[in-house]
Amino acid sequence: MSRSELQQPTAGMSMTDPVRYPSAASEPVRTKRAFILVLMTLLVPGSAQIVAGDRRTGRMALRVTLAVWALLVAAVLLLVLNRALLINIITNQFASLLIILVLLALALGWALLFLNTLRLIRPVLLASKARPAVVIALVLALVLSSGSLAYAAYLLNVGRNAIGSIFSGGPAIDPVDGRYNFLMMGGDAGDDRTGRRPDSLSVISVDAKTGQSAIISIPRNLQNARFSEDSPMRKIYPDGYDCGDECLINAVNTEVTNKYKDLYPGVEDPGAQATLEAVSGTLGIKVQAYVLVDMDGFAKLIDAMGGIRIKAGGWVPISGETIDEASGIHGMPLGWIPAGDNTLDGFHALWYGRSREFVDDYARIARQQCVQQAMLKQLDPATLLSKFEDIVKAGTKVVDSNISSSQLGSFVDLAMKAKGQDVKRLTIGPPDFDASFSTVPDFDVIHDRVGQLLASASGPQAAAQVQETRARGAQADSMLQSSAAGGRMQASGQLPAAAPPAAGWNPAQQSPAPPSDFTPVTTTPDGEPITEELLNQLKSEGNEQALRELVATNGQCAPL
Repeated sequence: MSRSELQQPTAGMSMTDPVRYPSAASEPVRTKRAFILVLMTLLVPGSAQIVAGDRRTGRMALRVTLAVWALLVAAVLLLVLNRALLINIITNQFASLLIILVLLALALGWALLFLNTLRLIRPVLLASKARPAVVIALVLALVLSSGSLAYAAYLLNVGRNAIGSIFSGGPAIDPVDGRYNFLMMGGDAGDDRTGRRPDSLSVISVDAKTGQSAIISIPRNLQNARFSEDSPMRKIYPDGYDCGDECLINAVNTEVTNKYKDLYPGVEDPGAQATLEAVSGTLGIKVQAYVLVDMDGFAKLIDAMGGIRIKAGGWVPISGETIDEASGIHGMPLGWIPAGDNTLDGFHALWYGRSREFVDDYARIARQQCVQQAMLKQLDPATLLSKFEDIVKAGTKVVDSNISSSQLGSFVDLAMKAKGQDVKRLTIGPPDFDASFSTVPDFDVIHDRVGQLLASASGPQAAAQVQETRARGAQADSMLQSSAAGGRMQASGQLPAAAPPAAGWNPAQQSPAPPSDFTPVTTTPDGEPITEELLNQLKSEGNEQALRELVATNGQCAPL
């Protein structure tokens, strides 16, 4: 609006109107008018211009404001009615870039409106004591509005870059038997390593509708792993990965990377894919995707979350340098994680999940499951929002994943549904199997127990169907095995070895997480408090047996 237009009163409006013509108003009225214009620009951008400035500019800004409000209402409706679709839109690479550009444009436009509002206020007409307060209020409102939009655009760009770095752009995956099965692998991924040997292998199975979850842990030393029927490695090892004591399931990654990657043309990480196929065949389920996490990234992620809270059943050593490879004996521990309630930072959480000194691998597996549950439990929306940037940057330490970014919305939605539900658990080893089972595994028994576990983690109808199908299959297998066993008895004169019974196994009792009401072991059998000094003294004396007895319960763990 030109100066001459400002000097002409609008029809029906007096030149003495203090809102549009503040010159004739008193100083208190001018001050009040200034704060009102700032507040109007903050709450309804464009409204200050309509009542006190260029109405054309105000109408344009108001239209944009109404359009943004309509989009926000639509987003809230989507959040309520179809949360997965909303997350998919935000995480889509093209849509997120468009949203970032829109946010930046809105931030710039809002800032320009505040500058225009400052001109309308005409600070020279304000009392000298009121000017700083008005300017400070306007700057704070500008930061709260434009600054928030710009920061939201920045965070969205951080997330967008992380999604592009971590997840694939491949096709979406469909649930199998109503479930998504993800292989989680943890290992060291230095640049000098060829084909990582995962330190931990676990499958997280999630019901595609309810989010009910189950965790199946596979010991890294499991032998004779079976490859799935569609795996190229099945041609190399048709009877299982049975090349001797070195053929442990965690060695598949290295062997395929070094010798058989030509069997996987076009696959970004043949070793990881082959490991996924070995886990699928071993468990008798279809594992659709994998996530391979670098241990250093794991520690950074927990630090970004502000640590995790767990209750430890026994003391866990932070092991020193290995001094005897054959026996696995380490030097003096670098520290200890005490029994009882703990808040673990990334370094200590990493050691809590990796340490196996004085105990077997199965105690470590139990602690790893507990750490996973603690992370899921404590990564709530408040933590995610308050630490978003750090969590996302730490998340880029995920070395590899073939999960499609197009399905992030669906999977995040499932993760939200899973929160607060009991997680079923199974370990292909103690406490669910004998310690020697991983050396000579019975895959029929594994498949049966996995099937019962997943049935218990599904709806009643799905559980009944699985149970009925497996009962028919078990009956047929039993007839075949009896026939084969009879032939072997007649040929050799020996009785067949009995397989571990599976029919009486109750997944409702054995597969959930162990109870959290266990009592941490904090004293010796004589009632003496267990301290770091006591444990180190026993270590320096070479009393490994006493240490094993004192830390024997460190596989007990519960998230707090």
